[in-house]
Amino acid sequence: MLVDSLIVPQCVYRPGTFTGLMSLYESNYIKLRQLAAELEWSADAVVSAPIRDHALHAEILRREPYTTTLRLTYWLPDDGGAVVPEPNLVLRIYHDARLVEAVSCAESLRHAKLREFARDSHTELGRRWQLNMLLNKWLDYLFEVGHSLEGGAPCSAVRTERSRSML
Repeated sequence: MLVDSLIVPQCVYRPGTFTGLMSLYESNYIKLRQLAAELEWSADAVVSAPIRDHALHAEILRREPYTTTLRLTYWLPDDGGAVVPEPNLVLRIYHDARLVEAVSCAESLRHAKLREFARDSHTELGRRWQLNMLLNKWLDYLFEVGHSLEGGAPCSAVRTERSRSML
């Protein structure tokens, strides 16, 4: 099993820097590989439903020769009873570079801690840092509670179409 603590930086970097962000992308890749070793599966969407957490939905949005775009989210009921995706992270996996970048998340997050991570930043670099730190911490949590996208249950076509229409 790979762990991100084995990453040996080629240079000293500070949080909030571009070189630090690239190391964070590398860490995200390693952590995502703990959930899905191959980062590919036959269905376009799979669900991981461990006993200790909500069902995690992973949906491949786009496959290209060197990248895959993936949506990772929970489907949770809101106060009105509707089921909404949160945190609804869109990830870009760079297979050749072995990096994972969190590209976007839900515009309005209901959970206070998620809002802290995704708050507005004054710079693009700051926005990317916040979003990718959110992903990094969430991947730690997902692994800790037993999620796995290896051999996960494929989502039904109805659920996948529903998720696309709601977003």
